[in-house]
Amino acid sequence: MRIAIVKLSALGDIVHAMVALQFIKAHSPSMQIDWIVEEGFAGILKNNPDINAILTVNLKSLKNNKNGFFQQIKNIRHYALNNYDLVIDAQGLIKSAVVAKLLGKRIAGFDADSAREKAAAWFYHDKVACPYNTNTIDRNALILSSPLGVNITPEQILNKKPFLFFRDENQQLYDFLLKDRLNIVMIIGSTWDSRNYPADKFVKIAQALQQNCLVVWGNDQERKKAEWMSLQSDTIKVTPGMDLNSLKALIAHADLLIGNDTGPTHIAWALNKPSITIFGPTPVSRVYQTCINKVVKSASIVNPYKLNKQDYSIGKINENEIIRLARSLLPL
Repeated sequence: MRIAIVKLSALGDIVHAMVALQFIKAHSPSMQIDWIVEEGFAGILKNNPDINAILTVNLKSLKNNKNGFFQQIKNIRHYALNNYDLVIDAQGLIKSAVVAKLLGKRIAGFDADSAREKAAAWFYHDKVACPYNTNTIDRNALILSSPLGVNITPEQILNKKPFLFFRDENQQLYDFLLKDRLNIVMIIGSTWDSRNYPADKFVKIAQALQQNCLVVWGNDQERKKAEWMSLQSDTIKVTPGMDLNSLKALIAHADLLIGNDTGPTHIAWALNKPSITIFGPTPVSRVYQTCINKVVKSASIVNPYKLNKQDYSIGKINENEIIRLARSLLPL
């Protein structure tokens, strides 16, 4: 059996969906699994032994280049020549449903009451019910496993094997890791400013822990923030720009990750590395909390159906709460 998974974005959502692969392959070792993804996120999928082919699209480019529409359609139709037995739209958007429709005849996805965009369900033959406010990881596991007759339990997810892999990473990153101090990765950015914990509080955390704090950045604004942080404390270093392959390698070698609710932070959970995820305007139901993966949430109440981008309550979280958690997770 050959299936195609359509999960185009975003980074954290892709990571949360990938956990299902090891259980699907354990159930059906001969199954061939292809994954269709936005090319900017393909790096997170690379080197995974449970994925046969990573097939990329660039639908995001169409916002600025409408002329590329027919080329994208052509690419997707070419992928359809693989004759998939089943296509699973794990995203639940109209655009992902259209991609799934172009890929194959039998399509599975969320039903109208469960999909992020209700109209997407019109494209599906097999429809899966799962409330939108269900834990994000459980939702992703269900949409990928249910159409295949596979049952993935929360206990299995809690006992998962690490499922992100890297190869030929930037060797320069190892120069930033120390042997005489614990290495803490800090993820300071995200897609919304209101999801970002204040830089000065990250500095206070670094000062209190007195370990080797490595600040990761993804754009020029975050780089400048990271450089400002490094000037405030000699325990903070700014990492070089890196691709997803090298980011996986860095986090795999860290003793702890502290970060906002954003894709790179969730890489730590996928690699079974200790982490603290800081939440403001987004729900903690996006993650699994374990003995090594902790969350800190602001006092605001979050409506998972309608997130408030003007909720800046994350800034009111006392850094001492994070410091205490970090000390409990670090082998001090």
